[in-house]
Amino acid sequence: MGVSVVIPTYNRAWCIGRAISSVLYQEFEEYEVIVVDDGSTDNTKEILSLFGNRIRVISHSENKGVSCARNTGIKSSRYRYIAFLDSDDYWLPKKLLAQMEFFEKNPDALICQTQEIWIRKGKRVNPKKKHLKPSGDIFIPSLRLCLVSPSAVMLKKSLFDEVGLFDEQLPVCEDYDMWLRISYRYPVYLLDKELVVKTGGHTDQLSSKYWGMDRYRIYSLVKLLKNEDLSERQRKAVVSELGYKCKIYAQGCMKRGKISEASFYLSLPDRIEKDPVTPFLELRHLLFPQGHF
Repeated sequence: MGVSVVIPTYNRAWCIGRAISSVLYQEFEEYEVIVVDDGSTDNTKEILSLFGNRIRVISHSENKGVSCARNTGIKSSRYRYIAFLDSDDYWLPKKLLAQMEFFEKNPDALICQTQEIWIRKGKRVNPKKKHLKPSGDIFIPSLRLCLVSPSAVMLKKSLFDEVGLFDEQLPVCEDYDMWLRISYRYPVYLLDKELVVKTGGHTDQLSSKYWGMDRYRIYSLVKLLKNEDLSERQRKAVVSELGYKCKIYAQGCMKRGKISEASFYLSLPDRIEKDPVTPFLELRHLLFPQGHF
């Protein structure tokens, strides 16, 4: 059994070599490294060339976003298992081995993740209580904020046949969207070992470029209510979280003078209960006015 490691990157020449090297130093040796260069304009190509045939590079002619880059890697993978690594993170040497051993012992499991070490602006920080990762049925706790890290995940490739690939409309929160689509169906297990170093605080992080990221989480919740066969308990939890997020986002809109947008989000939860299709289409047009869907 092997693992396809998918590393999306865009203008990350300063750290992509570290990420790739952390895979090449893994104790588990049956893997392939697929680096998807998502239209980089820095010297990423020169850094990637240093690794020769130890990695496979797929280049996009233009920047298409992290979802598209991950999907390109998934479609090009040849192993049964998929692991993702963000280009600004890196793994400790036993990461792949620990997860493969978990799957061998738990053949019915479809997805697992490990604990992480968090580094912010060069210093180690401890996750707050709200960021602590549960194991098993994580769907309802994950509605408030994302509790799965792409760099910590390994999953069976066949899972994408059921839940679909990453949503390429979403510029951010694409991981939140994916893990909800998976976790309402299946348990997400946690290996209680710190095997990933997750770095943050740098200016090129996607999360630092977007105000109002909750609007994309709202979209994911509305999409769940429209498209997925949720249990009654799950549906109630999604509706409750939708109301909370819409209220918070609407308050931000009003502070910025966006009164009509605030009104739209405040009315959204009640409208969804009556008719999930029309509000979904209106929300999609509001978020993606260029018709990128």
